[in-house]
Amino acid sequence: MPNSRNPKALIYAPAGRDAQVAASLTDEAGLSSIAVADLNLFASSLDDDVAVGVLTEEAVRGSDLTPVAAWVAAQPSWSDLPFIVLTQRGGGPEQNPAAARLSEVLGNVTFLERPFHATSFVSIARTALKGRLRQYEARTRLEALSEGERRLQTALAAGRLGAWELELSSMALTASATCKAVFGRGPDDDVTRDDLIASIHPDDRDFVLERLRQTIDTGRDYSLEHRTIWPDGSLHWTEVHAQLYADRYGSARKLVGVCSDTTARKTIEENLRRLNENLEERVRERTREVNAAHQTLLEEVAQRERAEEQLRQSQKMEAIGQLTGGVAHDFNNLLMVVLGNLELLGKYVAGDAKATRLVDGAVQGARRGAALTQRLLAFARQQDLQVKPVDLGDLVTGMNDLLRRSVGSSVSIETILPATLPPALVDANQLELALLNLAVNARDAMPAGGTLRISLRQERVAGKGGDLNEGNYLVLAVADSGTGMDAETLKKAVDPFFSTKELGKGTGLGLSMIHGLAVQLNGALLLTSELGVGTTAELWLPATEQRPEQANEAALPDSDTAPRLKILLVDDDALIAMSSVDMLEDLGHEVVEANSGLEALELIRNGQPFDLVITDYSMPGMTGAQLAEAARDILPALPIVLATGYADLPAGTDIDLPRLAKPYNQAQLAKEISKAVAAEAAPVPRSGSGAGASGSRLAKADDRCDEIGDGACVV
Repeated sequence: MPNSRNPKALIYAPAGRDAQVAASLTDEAGLSSIAVADLNLFASSLDDDVAVGVLTEEAVRGSDLTPVAAWVAAQPSWSDLPFIVLTQRGGGPEQNPAAARLSEVLGNVTFLERPFHATSFVSIARTALKGRLRQYEARTRLEALSEGERRLQTALAAGRLGAWELELSSMALTASATCKAVFGRGPDDDVTRDDLIASIHPDDRDFVLERLRQTIDTGRDYSLEHRTIWPDGSLHWTEVHAQLYADRYGSARKLVGVCSDTTARKTIEENLRRLNENLEERVRERTREVNAAHQTLLEEVAQRERAEEQLRQSQKMEAIGQLTGGVAHDFNNLLMVVLGNLELLGKYVAGDAKATRLVDGAVQGARRGAALTQRLLAFARQQDLQVKPVDLGDLVTGMNDLLRRSVGSSVSIETILPATLPPALVDANQLELALLNLAVNARDAMPAGGTLRISLRQERVAGKGGDLNEGNYLVLAVADSGTGMDAETLKKAVDPFFSTKELGKGTGLGLSMIHGLAVQLNGALLLTSELGVGTTAELWLPATEQRPEQANEAALPDSDTAPRLKILLVDDDALIAMSSVDMLEDLGHEVVEANSGLEALELIRNGQPFDLVITDYSMPGMTGAQLAEAARDILPALPIVLATGYADLPAGTDIDLPRLAKPYNQAQLAKEISKAVAAEAAPVPRSGSGAGASGSRLAKADDRCDEIGDGACVV
């Protein structure tokens, strides 16, 4: 918590005696001061303890304010740190256009034009200090309110109490989900006062209504227990406590109370009463029944606790998956920058063998990182299966390094991968995850080390083979030499949340997810195991005569024949934008850069002629898909390429655009540009026929081809 009794000012004024003067004046305003020597140190020193920031405009003019802007944007809701900027030209945009940039970055900023009187600075600093102290007070009050609410909710949850309020003027009832459950209703059911009164047992209803009237008339606490009939006809006992709430004038406004289901307690009391009636005859029998019921209850409670713990672990894994997806996406963008710059750098060092070798090594490492991020993105996202012909031998071979790192040095991996097997119809990303999951399970079954054997074979199923249709199948088998499973455990192995691992070391969802994947692929998961011998998991996957798609490396177009285009590049990440602009300009194109969808849309609306738009998908404010729809409303024929690191766009994104998968190299970039331009070029009219901006350069290129003639064209 910031020490509001000793507020401080953070000063960045590196020129002359500015820092000393500012420190002296802030001391006079009642603030201790800290002066820093550079802007990065200023940004890293910002925290909730700072009451005011002091800057000189000339010190930050032209500097990168991104770290400061990031800290300002990340302030909690109660915080709005004031800044004082000392300027030579005032703070108005007419006199000082740079002030608008500082205002946007700093937010709560006061400009003080030089020369100024010391009292002016002290007055502004004291005003800023007062505002900051009020922010500290607001934070303290918010924390107190939040703490009180948490304590109340914890107390209600601990006591399994349902909360309710009854407005006396309108008899409108507000009930919590627990309260509704006490009366046999669901959390989303609309429940009124009349509904609850009608649910009271007829023999208890008059008594309850009388006590309710007494409480409203006299203010006496409402406390009673009555029987309730649930909508399904079952009888329950309900205990209700309430107090009358009056306004400051003493007028009764509403009843506020809690309720709980006491059926279990009443049932026990009734059983005890019956036991006491015939204690001598039935004591032994009833004791056995109570003990049996108690044991059953304990077992159910223990089972419920295990299920809840498994559910919490599953939620942890889901959260980890979401976090992994976010980190992998950001890392994918960083790899985009690395690969793009390395590719351009490779052109400049083409004559240097050692430098070329180093650049090639860095490119290979970055591409391996890109492959890893694609696996992480597939792990983190729930997406439809993308079923394609896949060479399973190549898939297993490509995962060799990842599998060895995952199982550790104590487990040796053996592979049997015949080279003549046909492809299988699978989703490669999902199958990689399934294989990795099986390998990790095998590792856990071999705590002292052992052998993991991965093999492929082809099988033919004639007729109806149980869960498998007739046809050819590829069998991907993962066998370990671990502890194995007995018959009873094997039966439950693919059940959701079933696990033989300790709590916190497994969700019990791995095999069930692999089983579901196999079924989706029209295959099956077969498990065989023996205690002390090991376990074999076989994925039966349908074979196909189709051939896998070949990933052809795109070649750069001939610089003498490729059209020179005016391209609008849109990306909110400055590093990616810089790398992509360099690659495009290296290809000979003229590039205009925009850092947001709104900025790009404004350029298009202003009538700038663009031959192509390349836009990132994931941008704040306006996504690339939204930008494309808005741009097509203005220029329907404008070619647009969407750059994204995800295999699938989020649900609800209904737009058909060429995709440029991140990270991409210069050749892939050139290829997508050619495809996008070619797709739109055919219907573009010749010059003079009303062609839009998006066809300006293409139309000129056509005219030049006409001029040269004889089947030759140089654009």
